[in-house]
Amino acid sequence: METYNVIDVHHSMPLINLGEMDVVILAGGEGTRLRKVLSDRPKPMAEINKRPFLDVLIDHISSYGFKRFILCTGYKADFIHEYYSHAKTSQKILFSEETIPLGTGGAVKNAEKFIQSNPFLVMNGDSFCPINLNEFVDFHIRMGAHLSIAVAESDNSKDFGLLALDSSQKIINFKEKIERRGKSYINAGIYLFDKDVLSMIPQHVKYSLEYDLFPKLVGGKFYGFITKDNLMDIGTPERYEHAKKFF
Repeated sequence: METYNVIDVHHSMPLINLGEMDVVILAGGEGTRLRKVLSDRPKPMAEINKRPFLDVLIDHISSYGFKRFILCTGYKADFIHEYYSHAKTSQKILFSEETIPLGTGGAVKNAEKFIQSNPFLVMNGDSFCPINLNEFVDFHIRMGAHLSIAVAESDNSKDFGLLALDSSQKIINFKEKIERRGKSYINAGIYLFDKDVLSMIPQHVKYSLEYDLFPKLVGGKFYGFITKDNLMDIGTPERYEHAKKFF
């Protein structure tokens, strides 16, 4: 089995070659809450230090050796296509465009024809959590998981999926966007899928990972990879401002 020699000394050696693993980025949402400060482009293309947020995300993922990216586009897809068709990059960038909004699960299913690797990585295009992706992939393989979610700790669960894990880190409960006081585990929007899971998602219909798929997987080979890293997203004007300062 090949390994990939990463340059960054902070990255441990992965169990499989990350350069051959597909990365699916969900970049098709409308971003209605951000519209008053960002009306001319899709949310993942919001500028951070004169670069799209999506660039920041792709740079971070690429630092682990990933080379093949599938961008799931929908709302204002042309803006993303135009930018990445002309961007000078060593990464291979493919576009999986939705003609009707398909939701997070429908977008992944729509990208199936481009997905070659098993497992493959899926990420939200509007959030950032600097987890160690080598460790995440190793965890997924070691657990024999069908689907793994990166799980962060938070005091505010209102805008994120809330999870409960058992002692083996198997996910035993998943509730999307409910408010709970005190520390809890939240969905960091970074997933590893085995290709088998795609058969559970219907074609050409709106389907949500968070509301439709994840609750069905609870109790199965569905695991949470716990990280101490902070989750940041650009979903509201306030959080977008915070992200600009952070980066």
